[in-house]
Amino acid sequence: MATVVKKKIQFLGTGRRKKAVARVRLLPGSGNITINKRSMDDYFGLDTLKLIVNQPLEVTNSKDKFDIFVNVQGGGFTGQAGAIRHGIARALVLADPMNRPLVKKEGYLTRDPRMKERKKYGLKKARKASQFSKR
Repeated sequence: MATVVKKKIQFLGTGRRKKAVARVRLLPGSGNITINKRSMDDYFGLDTLKLIVNQPLEVTNSKDKFDIFVNVQGGGFTGQAGAIRHGIARALVLADPMNRPLVKKEGYLTRDPRMKERKKYGLKKARKASQFSKR
């Protein structure tokens, strides 16, 4: 006797920004966004960060089509929001290849290359030096 195992249809995407790495799963659903087992409203206090996370969903008109589960670590809140946006955009392209031109035009598929500059010897930080005095 054969048993039929129901497979979950899910789309995975990995997003990165600065030191933050977000692993995103899109499942067909009603539009709930869960970040590190907390709702997005609990996780992000600022409305601008919530707006950043929702941008790829609004462009592709898929705000109520998917439940989104995110595991994000590293970096600060702004970097994490950018990483989540990158991961969601990648997962949406996997879900429907017709989304690619929409998301790419807005620049959500591009990995932001800006990173923290390393500290140099003789300086206090990457570029901060002690105050110069002639005498």
